[in-house]
Amino acid sequence: MAAIGNPEMLTRKIKLWDINAHITCRLCEGYLIDATTVTECLHTFCRSCLVKYLEENNTCPTCRIVIHQSHPLQYIGHDRTMQDIVYKLVPGLQEAEMKKQREFYQKLGMEVPGDIKGELCNMKTHLDSQRNGDLKSEDPANKEAGEEKAEEDNDYHRSDEQVSICLECNSSKLRGLKRKWIRCSAQATVLHLKKFIAKKLNLTSFNELDILCNEEILGKDHTLKFVVVTRWRFKKSPLLLHYRPKMDLL
Repeated sequence: MAAIGNPEMLTRKIKLWDINAHITCRLCEGYLIDATTVTECLHTFCRSCLVKYLEENNTCPTCRIVIHQSHPLQYIGHDRTMQDIVYKLVPGLQEAEMKKQREFYQKLGMEVPGDIKGELCNMKTHLDSQRNGDLKSEDPANKEAGEEKAEEDNDYHRSDEQVSICLECNSSKLRGLKRKWIRCSAQATVLHLKKFIAKKLNLTSFNELDILCNEEILGKDHTLKFVVVTRWRFKKSPLLLHYRPKMDLL
C-alpha cells in the first residue's frame, strides 16, 4: 500500500485535455476569452459568444434555465478569476489574444485602446522576468524605479478607449445635471455612473438610482463598452442614458 506522502502522487501531472471541458466555451468550443458567467446558474462562456446568443434567447446555453424573461443581458457578469485561470493554464493564449486585438484596431486605422496596451505591457514584463529568472524583480533599486515609473504612467484611464455620454433625467423627482455631457473610460461601469450622479445631486445613496438605455435598466456591473456594443452598436451619436429613482415605473 502506497504511503500518503508518496512523491509520485504529489508530482502527478494533469493533462490540459483532462480539464478542457471546464475552460472552454460551449458555444464556440474554443478556450474562454473575456470569460462571462450567468449569475443564475454560474455557467461560463466567451462574452462575445454569450451576448450574441442572448440577442435571440433568454436561457442558459448549457442548462437551459431561464436567465430573465426580457432582460437576460443584465444577469451576466465578467468572470476575471476564471479568465486568469484560463490564461495561466493555456500557454500562449493571452499573448495570442492581445495580438489579435491589437491587429484588429490597427487594421481599422484606430488607436489601440489603453487597456489593451496595458495588458500587452504587463504581459511582456512578466515574460521578460521569467526569462531572466526574476533577477531584476528581486533588486530593490529596480523595484523602486518600477514603482516610480508606474506612478508616472498613472493617467487615471485617460489613455483608455473613451465613451461620450449624455446623462438625461426622465423623472420629475430628480433634477437634471448642470453638465449632462461627459466623456470617460470605456472600462467604467454603470455603478461608477450611479455614484457620479448621486454625488452631483447630493443623494444619500447611489442605490436610489436606476440607469437606463433604450428604456432598459442597466446592470451595475456592465462596463460602458459593453453597453455600447450591446445597445448602441450602430448609432453614431454619443451614448444616451437616462437616470431615475428606483421607485419610478416605466
